[in-house]
Amino acid sequence: MKPGDTLVVEARDLDSLLAALRQRGHTLIGPTRRDGAIVLGEIGGASDLPVGWSDEQDGGRYRLRRREDSAYFGYAASPHAWKRYLHPPTVVRWRAHRDDGGFVAEPDTAPPPRYAFVGVRPCELAAILVQDRVFLGGPFVDPAYLSRRESAFILAVSCGSPGGTCFCTSMGTGPKAGPGFDLALTEVIDGRHDLVVEVGTERGAEVAAGVPHRPAEAADFYAARAVLAAAEGNMGRSLDTAGLKDALYRHYEDPRWDEVAKRCLACSNCTMVCPTCFCATVEDETDLVGRATERRRIWDSCFSQEFSYVHGGSVRTSGGARYRQWITHKLATWHDQFGVSGCVGCGRCITWCPVGIDITAEARAVGPGEAQGGRR
Repeated sequence: MKPGDTLVVEARDLDSLLAALRQRGHTLIGPTRRDGAIVLGEIGGASDLPVGWSDEQDGGRYRLRRREDSAYFGYAASPHAWKRYLHPPTVVRWRAHRDDGGFVAEPDTAPPPRYAFVGVRPCELAAILVQDRVFLGGPFVDPAYLSRRESAFILAVSCGSPGGTCFCTSMGTGPKAGPGFDLALTEVIDGRHDLVVEVGTERGAEVAAGVPHRPAEAADFYAARAVLAAAEGNMGRSLDTAGLKDALYRHYEDPRWDEVAKRCLACSNCTMVCPTCFCATVEDETDLVGRATERRRIWDSCFSQEFSYVHGGSVRTSGGARYRQWITHKLATWHDQFGVSGCVGCGRCITWCPVGIDITAEARAVGPGEAQGGRR
């Protein structure tokens, strides 16, 4: 077996695949049903997955619902993004303690967690590759991200059940898993329940070789393509990106920014659930007796007025300026910085916005006739 091979694993043998990852020292992180949502967390096996559950998503709305089958991965993007494990909400940068009148730094010697990500959607896989550019692609490499990324095994799952806010086809990130996975599954349920598995790396081939399987045949390829074609035709949103970057630049002073600010709560939900947003700040903490201190990096958001604070005040004092910063960075200046869009079309920012602000509709509104988007 080698990268590029395709095989078929019966759904009942998914546990064997997950067990093979555990045996290699990986902690399994995958989707599970908890607190009225499908969220990411540590799982022990296939029984912990949201078997037979799906979700309904729209602007500011999320509901679970039962499926009529026993699909393991029959849902859209969850409120959790994989960045919480590669770029955690809180990271200790250094610690120090007082010693003989001075301070001695204490490096973090804990080994990085060894994760296996189970059920990574194509849009989320694309988001991981985007964050690779941010944290690993420049002259300054983030060591905390690098250590987690190098050890992570990615078990991707092509999307068969897009949500009402999904638009990955518009962004070229789905519904089929692109590059970057170790193994990629397409779940097929049509009188049978199979997993069509594509091998992406040598370590993916090593894991798959120990799992009961058979070579994929023409009928398996056809069934997998049918799942992807159905998903592509069921996207809840669309976004025409042709000319979008320049349109956003031309409409920098558009009155639409003030209009959207009347609805925006500046709550930062969109940036917290976004799989590519990476803004952070630092906090220092000293114990009460002044003998020990540590510096932490924590998630922050461009929707916070304090985030753009420099000596003398905030650069972006209005809600309109902060929303303009977010959408323009996401869909325009990100291209200039990293050579790729900061949006992968997962739709999370629409679903989890309390007032249902729609990034595709706002992109259309600031450039009529130039940036077409919105709901189908």
